[in-house]
Amino acid sequence: MPTPLRAILVEDEPLAARRLADLLRKQPVPLEVIGTAELVEEAVELLRATHPAPDVLFLDIQLADGLSFELFERVEVRCPVIFTTAYDQYALRAFKHNSIDYLLKPIDADELAAAVARLQARQPAAPAFDATLLTQLVQQLQPQPQYKQQFVVKVGEHLKVIPVAQVAYFFSFEKATFLQTREGRRVVVDQTLEQLEQLLNPREFFRLNRAYLVHHTAIQDIIHYTNSRLKTTLAPASPEGDVLVSRERVSAFRAWLER
Repeated sequence: MPTPLRAILVEDEPLAARRLADLLRKQPVPLEVIGTAELVEEAVELLRATHPAPDVLFLDIQLADGLSFELFERVEVRCPVIFTTAYDQYALRAFKHNSIDYLLKPIDADELAAAVARLQARQPAAPAFDATLLTQLVQQLQPQPQYKQQFVVKVGEHLKVIPVAQVAYFFSFEKATFLQTREGRRVVVDQTLEQLEQLLNPREFFRLNRAYLVHHTAIQDIIHYTNSRLKTTLAPASPEGDVLVSRERVSAFRAWLER
């Protein structure tokens, strides 16, 4: 009787993990699940502690604490890998092009059997793919955030459309939120600064303090100020003159400038 293959499952959905384990036990040559993990950190520790290496690693791509490809940067993976994912087949054409084995969720029993057959045919074999390249691929496949492109504001009895590309910054004053355009126009918008932070691209806009959310091109000068703060000069000039970066935001502000 053939020796069962030893498998490790890395899956952060308990129901999906149990179903996969059940399907593996029903294979013509049953696979023995010798360990499971739900997080990248758990998977790293499990792989380090497993000797000898498993015969196969079933690896969910998107885990609760990040992409599972981080595993390959932190621990040597000495067995074949079969990725499990919810991405559609069209999006994963690049995986096939690079001969990377994967199973689409919900996992089909016949597709699993075919993947196990391929695994047995090429045993033993270690991963032969570039984890960095895979990370870039999956990040490209993930839906990109859709940030706000324009604002509709009331000017007198008229409605005007202001593209985000024309915005220099937003600021709050006396319980109202103002949009300041690059040309010097100032209008009231309906959103709070907290709401605007969620609607706008964080690579372009930064919250300097409780009252100002600015586009990077509006910052004309940055000066060291008292109490470890920074002072910025905006263009067009703000109603208050120079705008301070609050002390607790200075580190994040520096990192944002270096993005």
